[in-house]
Amino acid sequence: MKVGLISDVHSNLVALETVLEDMPPVDGLLCAGDVVGYNPWPAECVDELRERAVPTVMGNHDAAVVEDTPFRFNGMARAGVEHAKRRLGEEQLAWLESLPAERTACDGRVKLVHGHPDDPDRYARYTYPSEFSPGLLGDEDVLVLGHTHVQGVERFAEGIVVNPGSVGQPRDGDPRAGYAVLDLDALTVETHRVEYDVEAVQDAVDDAGLPTRIGTRLARGK
Repeated sequence: MKVGLISDVHSNLVALETVLEDMPPVDGLLCAGDVVGYNPWPAECVDELRERAVPTVMGNHDAAVVEDTPFRFNGMARAGVEHAKRRLGEEQLAWLESLPAERTACDGRVKLVHGHPDDPDRYARYTYPSEFSPGLLGDEDVLVLGHTHVQGVERFAEGIVVNPGSVGQPRDGDPRAGYAVLDLDALTVETHRVEYDVEAVQDAVDDAGLPTRIGTRLARGK
């Protein structure tokens, strides 16, 4: 059984569509949160995952759109949240609000969180690939997390920890959209990167009246 892993779409429909087209055949998809935020297409990205019935957890940007949260956002992040609030309809907001902070999938073999598994609601603890450890794992074979926008995989005797990377706003110096494919039979993970039309997103950012830097940073993967 093969499962596509995505995270941190951040309303970047161009990147999301490119990732879904590039992804090899899989038996299902899982999303580690932050479907919305920053970029111009929150409604379209929510609809893409809703229509595919993708098991998804709530990211901190998702939470900021649907509930009062203690998270502190810079100007770009606040602008993306306010844009999403204006663009999302009642059903789309209800879907976001229904997302859990964590969930299991694939008969309990995979656990999904957005941030640190011990702090799924506050997101106060960032977990970069250099900090992956077997202590992050519970009973699951594979822990999938996002939040840092930095792609990475580590295999331990206890299981695998993976961040598939950010679809919509990579921050590891590689501007290509990131995702991963999990093979549950072999218990392996392949990471992937794919180029997408960054200039089209930059134009849409400007057209939507969002901060220009949201688009310009995409070209640098920062």
